[in-house]
Amino acid sequence: MVESAQNNESASPSPEEIAQVVSDLEQYRERLVEDFMTTAKKAKLPKSMVTAQLKAHPEIARIDASLAKLRGESPAEEQSAEEQPASH
Repeated sequence: MVESAQNNESASPSPEEIAQVVSDLEQYRERLVEDFMTTAKKAKLPKSMVTAQLKAHPEIARIDASLAKLRGESPAEEQSAEEQPASH
């Protein structure tokens, strides 16, 4: 019984589990950015300052690194992908 529980803990996560974690992290990141932007707007901070602070935000940096790892990308690839404008 204990052995089977240990085997389950060491097993690789399924693609569905990874996708769920990625989705959760993306939502959390988006919420952090939105909250930060709302606070910055209330404080009437310049956009350049807000952008610089977002890039240096430690929690957002950790989320980006985790997302890159889960997606199998390097953090530099992840950051450059986010900086590119989305085509609609």
